[in-house]
Amino acid sequence: MTKLIEFEETEYDKVHDMPSRNHRFVQTRIASLLFNDDRFTPFVELSLDASQIDLSQFGLKTKDELIPDVCVYPSNVSDILAKFKAYFALNIKSCWLITPAIKAVTIYSQPSRFKTFSIDTAEVDTEVNLDIIDKTMDIHLPLQKIFKR
Repeated sequence: MTKLIEFEETEYDKVHDMPSRNHRFVQTRIASLLFNDDRFTPFVELSLDASQIDLSQFGLKTKDELIPDVCVYPSNVSDILAKFKAYFALNIKSCWLITPAIKAVTIYSQPSRFKTFSIDTAEVDTEVNLDIIDKTMDIHLPLQKIFKR
């Protein structure tokens, strides 16, 4: 037997329209399909700061924030590498770039010095690449376990 639980209307509910189950399903489906495309990084209901514009001109109830159902940003490794340069300038010893789509881990010990470990490489050369080895931090992790589902 299914039990129906009713909740009292909250202030949040009065301001925000609560989406239907179908709406949430489509939203999740779109985000999951885009997640598998290496060109994009999708986010669901990412809060966007809109305080710099008057949203009332668009007939919106909110004053300083918009929350799109799905946001898609181009995947941009150069932005991440720029952060790595900043981290190294702050004396961070190593940075890891994880790329789930190709099951790879790239460990940077300096902005232009790195080593990549991947499942494909591990299958060819199991002795060398079965473990991810960060020599700078003396970290050894099994590559297969990182991407295990």
